[in-house]
Amino acid sequence: MLTPELLIKLCNGKISTSKANLFTPLLNKYMVEYDINNKLRVSAFIANLLVESGRLIYTEELASGHAYEFRKDLGNTIAGDGVKFKGRGLIQITGRTNYQLLSKAFNQDFIKFPELLEQPDNATRSACWFWSTHKLNTLADKPDFKEVVRVINGGHNGMTERQWYYDELMKIIE
Repeated sequence: MLTPELLIKLCNGKISTSKANLFTPLLNKYMVEYDINNKLRVSAFIANLLVESGRLIYTEELASGHAYEFRKDLGNTIAGDGVKFKGRGLIQITGRTNYQLLSKAFNQDFIKFPELLEQPDNATRSACWFWSTHKLNTLADKPDFKEVVRVINGGHNGMTERQWYYDELMKIIE
């Protein structure tokens, strides 16, 4: 079980107490729901989340999303899809296809209201949903951290920071 103190310590104080207090109960709730429930899974999940969200600061991608225009692999086939369906949530869910799948899974209209993914509950739950639907528990259990990062990020951006968080979490989570 995560605590706000653990997240603050892990981030060397570079995470606000208010963010740690806000997201810790949500993370604990949804990690249980999505079986992110052992040392390997939690370490890999939290390490990636901290990098993807800038230590729980961002639930909306800083970039404009123009780079995702007409990316058929993301389901972005209509002009404006890249910007509209840019990364959101703690794991930065991206693309029309993922927003459609989330809409169905959560019974909310993220296509019409993509900003709903920026709300703390949806931001957290969507990260766990992504993790689960991409079978990342299986990869984390191997452990295959580099492959987990590739699935989440599409590459290995921020790998050094992700690996550091992972290694630290593996030391402190029981």
